[in-house]
Amino acid sequence: MSEPLYDVVLIGGGPGGYVAAIKAAQLGMKVACVEKRGTLGGTCLNVGCIPSKALLHASHLYEEAKHGLGRFGIRTGEVSLDLGAMLDFKDKVVEGLTKGIEFLFKKNKVDHLVGTGRIAAPGKVMVQLADGSTRELATKNIVIATGSEPTPLPGVTIDEERIVSSTGALDLERVPGRLVVVGAGYIGLELGTVWRRLGAEVTVVEFLDRITPGMDLELSKELQKVLSRQGLRFRLATKVVGVEKAGEGVAVVVEPVAGGPPETLAADVVLVAIGRRPYTEGLGAAEVGVAVDERGRVKTDGHFRTTVPGIWAIGDVIEGPMLAHKAEEDGIHCIEWIAGQKPQHDYDRVPGVIYCHPEVAAVGKTEEQLKAEGRAYKVGKFPFTANSRARAVGAAEGFVKILTDAATDRILGCHLIGPDAGTMIAELALALEFGATAEDLARTSHPHPTLEEAVKEAALAAWAKPIHV
Repeated sequence: MSEPLYDVVLIGGGPGGYVAAIKAAQLGMKVACVEKRGTLGGTCLNVGCIPSKALLHASHLYEEAKHGLGRFGIRTGEVSLDLGAMLDFKDKVVEGLTKGIEFLFKKNKVDHLVGTGRIAAPGKVMVQLADGSTRELATKNIVIATGSEPTPLPGVTIDEERIVSSTGALDLERVPGRLVVVGAGYIGLELGTVWRRLGAEVTVVEFLDRITPGMDLELSKELQKVLSRQGLRFRLATKVVGVEKAGEGVAVVVEPVAGGPPETLAADVVLVAIGRRPYTEGLGAAEVGVAVDERGRVKTDGHFRTTVPGIWAIGDVIEGPMLAHKAEEDGIHCIEWIAGQKPQHDYDRVPGVIYCHPEVAAVGKTEEQLKAEGRAYKVGKFPFTANSRARAVGAAEGFVKILTDAATDRILGCHLIGPDAGTMIAELALALEFGATAEDLARTSHPHPTLEEAVKEAALAAWAKPIHV
């Protein structure tokens, strides 16, 4: 019996799949990656993280030019929006990066198949190629990296024109006069922010009595205050009971979760952003014995092995935060396990970021989680109003919050809302990774004047006392 043709076949070319493919090739494996989308990078690069950040940045510059530069003594005159050019910029960013991954595949000799992969049996992947033909791949290992898709709202049909998912919200032909966002999570708030900056009246409807479920509550409350000041309207503890096209617009019927009379919100566009769910349609995994949990996620043993030997799973399709960088780390660790190595991972050390302005970022435990665990902890906080760099650049909203073990001073969780929080969180993730204490962080020299000094001061506040407040 001949050896399998491939060492690893990955189904899915998103952040988890393509990174795993490159890592496997670097370790000397023969690798194929099957991706049904014509371009690599998955949801994140094509219709998620990257295009949304391009629009967030461009819309922020537009708003600053209209309303923010005057405080710096910069007079711009009349500022107008060319939405088509802004969308073209977004598309060019995506195109350049997808071509970059194609180059990396060629450089590392990864076979890239454009088509739909299905697990026919352990060690066998059938690929329906884009040209209509079929190819059978024999392999020692199969890695499921099929990612996730938007969670549908029952009874609501997405047409990607007036009733849109996050995909359609990236390509609206005109700025809607009224945008209703269903869901106050990361995606809804970011895309709601984009269109609010460009001129839309934005109302966010959330079933829970708070925004950003799972985030530290103090951080969530501060973010809601900031976004409300920017013009977003929030309808919390409110459920959507119907969405119907009405003339040229959309009628959104809502009612209080606690009970009460229904109300109709008029909108030009409705964005459904109530979360994401694992995507395994047509995969064939269940047919060969791969088990899933009650949420439809592929079950693994904690080291990416599924219930079928030789079949592995990573990224959004398994447990853990549905984040691109988490999928990338999954991909690398999974390949290392296949190669006989024993890397370790801890999803508590995976940071999350909301790219509004100011940004929000967090890693580790929330205060609510520590209370639920009955763990004694200390809180160190420092406001950006007391940070010299934040004041100098006119971005002094927010704070840094560090949670530590009351007995050992070890850092347990870090929560930021402020300028460039998404960059600063990396230092705190590293602190968690190395088991650092607040004293360790407080005694680390931070250059002056920088935003990162707020992190040092928050660590001082948790360990002893801050200097500058």
